[in-house]
Amino acid sequence: MTSKRWRRATCAIALLSTFGIAACSPGGFSARGDGLFAPGVNQRKQAEDGVEVGHRLMAAGQFELAIKSFNRAALDQGIDAEILSGLGSANLGLGRLGQAEHLLRRAVKENETEPEDWNNLGVVLMERGKTAEAVQIFRRAYALDNGESDAIRDNLRLALAKLENPVINDLDDNKYKLVRRGSGDYVIGSPL
Repeated sequence: MTSKRWRRATCAIALLSTFGIAACSPGGFSARGDGLFAPGVNQRKQAEDGVEVGHRLMAAGQFELAIKSFNRAALDQGIDAEILSGLGSANLGLGRLGQAEHLLRRAVKENETEPEDWNNLGVVLMERGKTAEAVQIFRRAYALDNGESDAIRDNLRLALAKLENPVINDLDDNKYKLVRRGSGDYVIGSPL
């Protein structure tokens, strides 16, 4: 046998012994043995809510995965204001300010009573340098919330200070807060 054939035969034997024995041995990759295997999918169990998973991913800073989760939820239940808000907030986290603004404007148009959506739109406007409009949006969010949210109040305070004195650059180091429907906040640094 030539050295070239010998190397090929040795490589083939090595591959067979590596994969063949593992696949043929009692443990192997099957669920019956004590080897490693991937668990099956329980088809009878209810899947996690895509919106809730998206919010968890947002809280973990996994914005791309959050967008995928919100998109899956949109396929399952249709697009509503909460999904639009989640998609807008995730896009803001990725620095896609134009997309974030568009999605959040759609969210507040669809449901005008959610202070969280108004707040998040205000954060996008602040990031885009539209301070005067952001102040009006934060005021609306604060009014809808009856002044109960510290995050919305803080965002309004920062926007008012920036509007009164646009030369202040110290505000750029502050964190504007995105608010999640229900409980919890997302913090996005300024500027992105």
